[in-house]
Amino acid sequence: MIMKKTALTVLLAVFASSLYAQTAYDALMLSENSYEGTARSVAMGNAFTALGGDLGAVTINPAGSAMASYSQITVTPGITISSTIAQGVSPYENGDLPYFQRKMKSDLTKFNLPNIGFSIHFDTGRNYGVKGWNLGFIVNRTADYNQDVYANGRNSTTSFIGKMAYDASIDGYYPEELGSDDAYDIGIPWKYVTGFQSAMFDPFDDIYVAATEKVFDDKTAFVAGELDQTYGRRISGNKYEYIINAGLNISDFIFVGMNLGLNSMSYSYSEYFKERAVNPDDFLIEYKDENGDVVSTSYFNQMKYKSGYSLSGTGYFAKFGIIVNPVKGLRFGITLQTPTRTQIDERWEDEGETDFVGPDGKSYSALSPYGENSWTFTSPLKAGFGAAFTFGQVGSVSADYELSNYGNIRYRSSDYTDRDILEDINEDIRNSYGVSHNIRAGIEIKPTPAFAVRAGYNMKSSAQKAIWDSFSGEYLKMNKVFTHKASVGLGYSSKGSFFADLALTRTFIPREYFMPYDDYVFTADKNGEPMIDPNYYAPELLIKTAQWKAVLTLGFRF
Repeated sequence: MIMKKTALTVLLAVFASSLYAQTAYDALMLSENSYEGTARSVAMGNAFTALGGDLGAVTINPAGSAMASYSQITVTPGITISSTIAQGVSPYENGDLPYFQRKMKSDLTKFNLPNIGFSIHFDTGRNYGVKGWNLGFIVNRTADYNQDVYANGRNSTTSFIGKMAYDASIDGYYPEELGSDDAYDIGIPWKYVTGFQSAMFDPFDDIYVAATEKVFDDKTAFVAGELDQTYGRRISGNKYEYIINAGLNISDFIFVGMNLGLNSMSYSYSEYFKERAVNPDDFLIEYKDENGDVVSTSYFNQMKYKSGYSLSGTGYFAKFGIIVNPVKGLRFGITLQTPTRTQIDERWEDEGETDFVGPDGKSYSALSPYGENSWTFTSPLKAGFGAAFTFGQVGSVSADYELSNYGNIRYRSSDYTDRDILEDINEDIRNSYGVSHNIRAGIEIKPTPAFAVRAGYNMKSSAQKAIWDSFSGEYLKMNKVFTHKASVGLGYSSKGSFFADLALTRTFIPREYFMPYDDYVFTADKNGEPMIDPNYYAPELLIKTAQWKAVLTLGFRF
């Protein structure tokens, strides 16, 4: 038995399930909103719960449409630039960095359409009561998923496929299962199947050993030499709200509105891991016959593992809003959005290839079929509050507060066999997530009736309150993490019906610490209890992402 894979470490293993089954994180990601809209609303930090009058604001408060005593149409093209820097994090106090040494920068640019829509105003001609009403159809983007990460370095202590072999050993899958024609259909994690069938790891006695590892005389196995490791991932996608809006102006004092909305979302995630032998001679593999005689040899050269995942979804909801104008210039707004039931269709695929050189060197590859699944979840109720003050034709200031308890997200299924699994996920959601707070503020100044200068700010707290720790077997409390967004903009309004607005935003995304694979080499402490061997930490990345967005709105009022 290989020391690093002893039965003692079984106590520390988290038994793998399918990588692509629904998780608590999936539902949170798809439930959260990051409002965009028109350039005017974006420039003012989307602090429009009490302000209204803009088609970008209708997503935030349906009553906002009733503030406009005119019809309007807008279209808003935009561009998003995400810049990511990835570099290894040293596990040692002296700062030594044995892997992912290089600081790598990746840029991703996307063109998009954050807003398009129209609203028609109907004037009743009355001085009191319902003075007018508005009916419109608006499409606003409410989330944007874009990131490109690339990391590279050298590592001689741990290996991606070494961890894969370790997990397959711990989970106890037989070679006959992993190599069978129906291996992808019998509940085995696809990562193991792809790795085994592309010769990334092979059986040795009663465990698995990776092609990057060497087995010593005392039946311990560790990485045989230096590996050039490369990790990459790309995320893309978005979420839009398609809204039918109606708003009423009651005596210029109360403005009420309602949205009947459809959420449309798409998301894709692909990642790959490469390992290449710096010197293939270090990675000798001997093939023996039943008598123990060496019959052939080869050397590990390189491998590549790639996985791809995508989903699309549709959800339905209603949103209600009210704006009150108690005195001239002062406004208060309240919104309430119903829980949203969303249907998700997902698809995934794995592929792997391993290359060996030498007298009997060959290349092996494996490609999974496409996996497909469908599931539903219900995101929680959202509430928003806002206040604004307008200084006649000179300008305005506004502030919003929005909250939602994401611990109330629930997965649901009509399939009885899925209910126990989904209830476990729902329990994880209850323990992991709580209330997310979103504060928005904006200002608009008009030096002349035709021109406006705008600025905004947005601060959003993460919903995650705890994280499961497999070593302690309990949830560990987490500090709040905040995402900040600053915005500026300009506006022009002609004497006729044409208007144009421009906005630029900078999103400050929290740092991410990420491990492409986990620690898997263990030792014992002074009391004989298992602990991670500090000489064999798996690599960790610090990922810093900055995001810039520019949007331009062209519109007409009539």
